[in-house]
Amino acid sequence: MGYEGGEAWLGIDLGTQSVRVLLVAGEGTLLGSGSAPLTGHRDGVRHEQDPEEWWRAVCAAARAALGARSDLRIGALAVCGTSGTVLLTDGSGRPVSPGLMYDDGRAAPEAGRARDAGLLVQNGWGLPKALWLVGEYGGARGLRLAHQPDAIVHRLTGGPAPTDSSHALKTGYDVEHDTWPGEALSRLDLPDGLLPEVVRPGSRIGEVCAAAAEATGIPAGTPVIAGMTDGCAAQIASGALREGSWNSVLGTTLVLKGAASKPVRDATGVVYNHRAPDGSWLPGGASSVGAGALTAHFPDATPAVMDSAAVAFEPASVLAYPLASPGERFPFLAPDATAFVLGTPASDADLWAALLQGVGYTERLCLDSLHALGAPMDGTLTFTGGAARSAYWNRLRADILGRPARVPEQTEPALGMAALAAYGMGAAATLADAAERMVRIRTLVEPRPARTALFAGPYARLVDELERRGWLPTPVAAHARARLDLDTAQS
Repeated sequence: MGYEGGEAWLGIDLGTQSVRVLLVAGEGTLLGSGSAPLTGHRDGVRHEQDPEEWWRAVCAAARAALGARSDLRIGALAVCGTSGTVLLTDGSGRPVSPGLMYDDGRAAPEAGRARDAGLLVQNGWGLPKALWLVGEYGGARGLRLAHQPDAIVHRLTGGPAPTDSSHALKTGYDVEHDTWPGEALSRLDLPDGLLPEVVRPGSRIGEVCAAAAEATGIPAGTPVIAGMTDGCAAQIASGALREGSWNSVLGTTLVLKGAASKPVRDATGVVYNHRAPDGSWLPGGASSVGAGALTAHFPDATPAVMDSAAVAFEPASVLAYPLASPGERFPFLAPDATAFVLGTPASDADLWAALLQGVGYTERLCLDSLHALGAPMDGTLTFTGGAARSAYWNRLRADILGRPARVPEQTEPALGMAALAAYGMGAAATLADAAERMVRIRTLVEPRPARTALFAGPYARLVDELERRGWLPTPVAAHARARLDLDTAQS
């Protein structure tokens, strides 16, 4: 593989569909990879997974990634998981409940209770699910709440370990003051001892025990570093860690993550701020628009073929707001929002084009709304996620946004965890340095000014329609309209 021994770093990503493990050299050479599928159970708004299956998948994926690389010394590993996925464990760290997944919607009443107690949480966050679990398991006395990676870290280290503040954020942890908000949580009657100890991402929290080494192939004694959520992991893997830089992750839905020296304040709760290991801030938000809308409309389509046909419809004859599921979380909070298409498309290609463009318009609105909140916007923009494999969609989005975008070679969250592991062990002075050593840019997509101007009219119409429906606040709509003649990096 062109790599002569030395030190390598291991990243573990607990995704929705699979576990992915990457073995990476400090300068970014991919030395090994492995994956193992995960299954889940959905029932209406409920979505659960079996934590034991997480562990089996980690074992299989780690063994595949490590292969026969006995020449390597693994410097450390870190684990990321889906943000807001929680479970209950007993005193020995064994799961006693299913994992309630990040998009499980059963705890809306509990979310209302938490907001009444003064906590700015969304319905799908970890804290409402924790409240639901407490009620379901008879008060949960003697049990502990765990986030998805906590269950794996416990198995890796063979004993209890603290959680990280990134995964704890959606369970109500106050990342600004590095503490659980005791007064607000006391109003919710959570049992004593339910919530875990919390440390900053990048902290050393244990080492791989003998039993885990036997199961995974990871050498015993390998340091375990506190991780971050999958969204933050993808941001690290994009290299978007300098102030004003943003990573736009487009998959089933759209997530934007940026870097700032101070939190981006938002009274509505659509923007939340993770704390970086160095104490800086990673603001962001998650929209419900995305490629999931394409699958819903065209379940059997070949994307490359449809992209080629969509070129003839710039802009499309209809205007789409392509929510992948009901309800919107960013750039505005509207639980009752639904997808719509205004007009009758001339063809499937016209509709496909409208959906692609609708995601791009929403992406622009996200950036405009972040600008309205005072977020720094003048750094690089990086496209990651499954949709970044479409060269056509990348170019279209850059045109709509009016700014260049980078597309890295490797954008998996597991790469971000490898970089965090290296930083946590002091292999780089900053996390940004560690990431930039590992991240390799494949393409720089330049916008075409004439195309940007062409898409300004449809974008303005979408802003108007979202405001008319009462979903988009008027001040945000006005700010977006005022920036129509600017690219999304300008002040």
